[in-house]
Amino acid sequence: MAQLVLPRLREPSVIPGFGVALGFAVTALSLIVLIPLAALVLRAASIGPAEFWNIASDARTLAALRLSFGAAFIAALVNAVFGLLLAWVLVRYEFPGRRIVDAMVDLPFALPTAVAGIALAAIYAPNGIIGSIAGYFGLKIAFTPLGVTFALIFIGLPFVVRTVQPILEEVERDIEEAAALLGASRLRTVFQVILPHVYPALLTGFALAFARGVGEYGSVIFIAGNIPMVSEIAPLLIVIKLEEFDYGGATVIATVMLAISFAMLFLINKLQAWSRRRLGNV
Repeated sequence: MAQLVLPRLREPSVIPGFGVALGFAVTALSLIVLIPLAALVLRAASIGPAEFWNIASDARTLAALRLSFGAAFIAALVNAVFGLLLAWVLVRYEFPGRRIVDAMVDLPFALPTAVAGIALAAIYAPNGIIGSIAGYFGLKIAFTPLGVTFALIFIGLPFVVRTVQPILEEVERDIEEAAALLGASRLRTVFQVILPHVYPALLTGFALAFARGVGEYGSVIFIAGNIPMVSEIAPLLIVIKLEEFDYGGATVIATVMLAISFAMLFLINKLQAWSRRRLGNV
């Protein structure tokens, strides 16, 4: 008589403690992430769909969301390019001061965001070192969306460099030498041999830089100028709503930011999975 074989929920492991570890992980995730986010969504939903839509579709709200997500996306793209180049230089070349440059990459991590914001505002302001030079060409950086983008580039660069750097260190140079022996040009070797191994990590760094940029507050408000409809970011608008005791409006904007961020990060994770599968089939 044939016996019914039920599928296993998990693969057997010689390492004990799966149930306890899973319980602690789920509990911590629920207390730290899931429950606060659920409370946020429920609070926003309690004001009613009509009021929710009025707040979410307000011109000031849309302008702040457009600036926050647009500047974060552009900054993450810039960091993906220059972060990859910087990681390549740090991994592949030996030069005087290399360790100093490597340590300076982590400077945005160590600096308090307010300190970074004041420093950026002082440099890019019209009377600053770079801002005064840009002024000769009719370019204003501080107190504009461009200044917001510059600040997000500053705080997001380490995420890309530190994510890509270990992967580049693992890529063996024998692969490059083999490609060269087979007649591949240097440019073709970079794009068809090296970069496919780096794509998943590069997407991860892009996602981390983008997520940090969307929620950044301290290093942006000093250089943004905080002009409504021009250089006002969504996190600042949330703070303004809270100071006005408009908790419903603050939760609505936060919920919209949460939904957009989740959708974009979900898409990036799908691209990561596709890139890994494609690399595995090569």
